[in-house]
Amino acid sequence: MNTENITLMRAARESIKGKWGLAILTFFIYTLLTTTSGSTRSHGSMLTLSSILTLIIGGPLALGAAIFSLSMSRGKEARLEQIFQGFNNFSTAFIAYLLIILYVLLWALLLIVPGIIAALGYSMTFYILADDPLMKPQDALKKSKSMMDGHKLKLFYLCLRFFLLALLCILTLGIGFFWLIPYGHVTMAKFYDDIKGN
Repeated sequence: MNTENITLMRAARESIKGKWGLAILTFFIYTLLTTTSGSTRSHGSMLTLSSILTLIIGGPLALGAAIFSLSMSRGKEARLEQIFQGFNNFSTAFIAYLLIILYVLLWALLLIVPGIIAALGYSMTFYILADDPLMKPQDALKKSKSMMDGHKLKLFYLCLRFFLLALLCILTLGIGFFWLIPYGHVTMAKFYDDIKGN
């Protein structure tokens, strides 16, 4: 399938309809954990304790967010505790997270654009791992890159839509982000299922 982005966004809103409270609470906790872990910086050290903590929990939380988003997107029972299910597959999620950071940084060293292309290419990794927890992290990255072949520009335009919505959220003193963040995650789950059908 090659569903238009606006249709995917509309479908995401339908999937969250009646579950906004759960979605907002889940991603509030997710955002709180991911941002708090990297917020405290110690002086005089390039590799801070907070940076290490972010590296450790970033992958499992990203996998948990993908599990929750896919459940909500597919009309299955979505539960708050799903954002912690990534810790059940800790080593795979951790290695996948490190590899994505490494590859994106290496490409970004060339120029910003190759870094963005690499990030788009690996963007489906945690959704793939959510569907297949036994897959090796390297294989998940390869599959994501293969899936995104021919779809990177479409995802870039989708991200641009959410970037513009994020600018509007700033005008609401940030309150709009409570709705935008889960909306973005579920839309990404819709995007994954759409290109997975190809």
